[in-house]
Amino acid sequence: MVLALTIAGSVLVWNMYQASIMVSSPVLELTLSGRLAESKPASDIFVVTNTFGNDGGLKELLNLMGDHGLLFYRSPTVGKNRSPMGLIARDDVVIVKVNSQWAERGGTNTDLLKALIQAVVSHPDGFVGEVIVADNGQAQYGSAGSGGSLNWSESNAEDISQSAQRVVDSFAGTYKVSTYLWDTITTRRVNEYSEGDFEDGYVVNATANPRTGIRVSYPKFKTKFGTYVSFKLGVWNPQTYTYSSDKLKVINVPVLKSHSTYGVTACVKHYMGVTSDKLTAQLGLRSHSTIGSGGMGTEMVETRFPTLNIVDAIWVNANSGRGPRTPYDTATRVNVIVAGTDPVALDYWASKHILLQIARINGQSGTAWIDPDYTASVSFGNWLRLSMQEITRAGYQATVNEANMDVYVARLQK
Repeated sequence: MVLALTIAGSVLVWNMYQASIMVSSPVLELTLSGRLAESKPASDIFVVTNTFGNDGGLKELLNLMGDHGLLFYRSPTVGKNRSPMGLIARDDVVIVKVNSQWAERGGTNTDLLKALIQAVVSHPDGFVGEVIVADNGQAQYGSAGSGGSLNWSESNAEDISQSAQRVVDSFAGTYKVSTYLWDTITTRRVNEYSEGDFEDGYVVNATANPRTGIRVSYPKFKTKFGTYVSFKLGVWNPQTYTYSSDKLKVINVPVLKSHSTYGVTACVKHYMGVTSDKLTAQLGLRSHSTIGSGGMGTEMVETRFPTLNIVDAIWVNANSGRGPRTPYDTATRVNVIVAGTDPVALDYWASKHILLQIARINGQSGTAWIDPDYTASVSFGNWLRLSMQEITRAGYQATVNEANMDVYVARLQK
């Protein structure tokens, strides 16, 4: 695969925030080339460049997916981006898992979030389901030292005052779109609805996984529209006392950035925001400590595997060892979004061809920590492979071998 980088140093992006302080950054433009897999089974990776998030880039991404057989809309009608084999049905409950623990460029781009929600509710059959924007910032650490927020005053967007909550509020009165910050229930241990427990909280497996050590945990909650959701089991019907698993979909939307302990935050590590770190710590080993042994792979397959992953690489943190906090002045603008159903392949490809290349061109030292081919103990490359083993053990397609990746690239024309 050929990848060349050019810096458009004269291009500046300006935003205003608090006391008229300006935020600016040159664009580092990546020229990314597609390739076809050399062997099967293959994981498909879809890449759109030259997008700010609010300019049709998400639509271009869905079209690119559809052109290569991954249709976004599930519909009895076969047509553009839809078929009975599509991903999202008109009456699904869709959790959009974002990154909320960090303000500024450390959180999911809210322009991209808004475009994604609009795509869901624009279902060609007429959307009658529900969208929930959610995350668990663990009620600890983060930009304010107290966990996550879906209403940061300094967010990741063209208009940096546009928080995730403001995006959701823009759909009010027309569609069922809400937020749920799982920080608010992360210390409350509960049982499932089927056991007669209707309190919002976290279900925790008291038994640790023998391979990765994680005690799998997940949220169970009632939305503002009265829908009962178990992240693992699905949508609960209190009249029939049954779960509808196939009606609950998860779209996983992480920011691509470095991490001081585990190298890279992207699709797989993003599931740390599904767990309860505090409740698992009370049982002897916090979830965060199991990332290095592949615990997030276990978390994915033993709760709910993402229907789709979309990597937000519009602004990235390629400063090896300095994330996940990403202030405005440390982020690099590359204007890329990447999608696929294999979270491991996306993490491998995006870290190698975006983060690592940016770090090298910037002359950074210590780049091995964000290199997916570096496999020392507890390194990103090591725990990504351990996570992959958990995912493939459960029967899902996952790979770190580029010979088993189809890469499709489109540039948004403006």
